[in-house]
Amino acid sequence: MLFRKTLMAVGLCLTMTTASADPNFWQHEWPDTNFEKTSVENWKEILSGGPPKDGIPALSDPSFVQVADESRIGAREPVITVEIDGEIPRAYPIRYLTWHEIVNDVVGDTPIAVTFCPLCNSGITFDRRVAQGTLTFGVSGKLRNSDMVMYDRETQSWWQQAIGRGIVGDLNGVKLTTLPTWMESWEEFSTRNPDGLVMDEPGYNRSYGSNPYRGYDTSRRPFLYNGEMPPHDISPLARVVRVGDRAWPLERLRKSSTVTEAGVTISWVAGQASALDGGNIAKSRDVGSIRVKDGQGNDVAHDVMFAFAYHAFWPDGDWMLGDG
Repeated sequence: MLFRKTLMAVGLCLTMTTASADPNFWQHEWPDTNFEKTSVENWKEILSGGPPKDGIPALSDPSFVQVADESRIGAREPVITVEIDGEIPRAYPIRYLTWHEIVNDVVGDTPIAVTFCPLCNSGITFDRRVAQGTLTFGVSGKLRNSDMVMYDRETQSWWQQAIGRGIVGDLNGVKLTTLPTWMESWEEFSTRNPDGLVMDEPGYNRSYGSNPYRGYDTSRRPFLYNGEMPPHDISPLARVVRVGDRAWPLERLRKSSTVTEAGVTISWVAGQASALDGGNIAKSRDVGSIRVKDGQGNDVAHDVMFAFAYHAFWPDGDWMLGDG
């Protein structure tokens, strides 16, 4: 596929070669990880994505600029929006997260991790505080069901990004709190928040604004995934809106614009470009933006992910197909 050739060209080295699925093999790279504590039943589920530990460099304490001073981001480019009561709204552009996948930040008194897994289209923001302390996350270079495996620098435990749970190490089984953030276009964010902040361009030599996964979200099969495909003849790379253990196909929402059921109202509007389509994110096809609110109008934590990833991590989840 074209996106694989592009990945090789930019040096991400996402190849089909995988490290031996054996903690004894990984111990040299992860000497401080407690592999005796794990919820992974089959180590073969964990594959090397190509880059080593920190080969994709997570960011910490990023710089921000005023919305009015930002001119590099295209109007339809996606950003992850963080709006915490009493704090200035912040936008974390996917043009940067595509290359770094995790941003460790602090908004007011809340330490957060803004995460994006391109292979699952999963953009989730977590509170970095757990009972054991405040964590700082990095990219392990490992994948499970094609989803990013994060690690924390404090205990070297491994975490599954899609579910926000520790899967290997001393913090195995610990659950992160997911914050109600969402992905929208830069135009939507900047129009609503003219006095807001946007993360500044990191000081790395990367082709920010380009998509190294060109053509991925129209591929026939997900990359480095050997699990079961979604039911109901849903394409594995179709987007779904996950709220808890329920999933609404994005195509259904696109047709209806607004759906109210299961205690939430989900709305769709056009205007957000796919980060995983064309080589230039700003010029990629329109997939629209999603907001999820409860009965009181409060934002609800959710994720817009690929159908195969939802089925992999929620095999018994409810597919909200709207067919009666």
